Amino acid sequence: MELDLAQGRRDDEALRVPPGQRLTAGFPVLHYGEVPYYRDMSKWDLRIFGLVDEAAVIPYSDFMKLPMKEFGNDIHCVTTWSKLDNVWEGVPVAAVMEKVKLRPEAKFVMLHAEHGWSTNLPLEDFMRDTSFLAIRHNGELLTPDHGYPVRMVVPHLYFWKSAKWLRGIEFMAEDKPGFWERNGYHMYGDPWKEQRYDFE
Repeated sequence: MELDLAQGRRDDEALRVPPGQRLTAGFPVLHYGEVPYYRDMSKWDLRIFGLVDEAAVIPYSDFMKLPMKEFGNDIHCVTTWSKLDNVWEGVPVAAVMEKVKLRPEAKFVMLHAEHGWSTNLPLEDFMRDTSFLAIRHNGELLTPDHGYPVRMVVPHLYFWKSAKWLRGIEFMAEDKPGFWERNGYHMYGDPWKEQRYDFE
């Protein structure tokens, strides 16, 4: 009996695509507002603040010296596209967290990006081994449209939680909505539960 490898691949892909999603081979560009372009990286840094013993500022030159590793994942956008088998390079969250000491009351994270964009996460989701700060996608540096120089990637949640143009990580005791959540998006955003909008 011959195995239908193509059918097996399609079946595997179907199991990896959440309800209401469709596969794309491209990498759609979706964002609100202007795209920031960085020409002097000495002006970029990453702030870590909130419920930490001491706030930290990591300049770009120091960020690029942090341990990097490769990550593979599938990503799912709230606008119904999914892209499978992404390969990223980035800094594990654990490497960033070595720079700070969290206070015990910290339970949530607010990711801050350029132009006032923000999104919220439970601390345990931010701290997952699969969450990281990306600098490359499929072998290439991120483009400005996709979050250059650094974007958060939280692949188990809808992709708006993977903040482009990351500039700050704030630790909080209570959950509060970020930009999209204030504008009707779900506070958590689990693609397998179709947690797209808070009014659904």
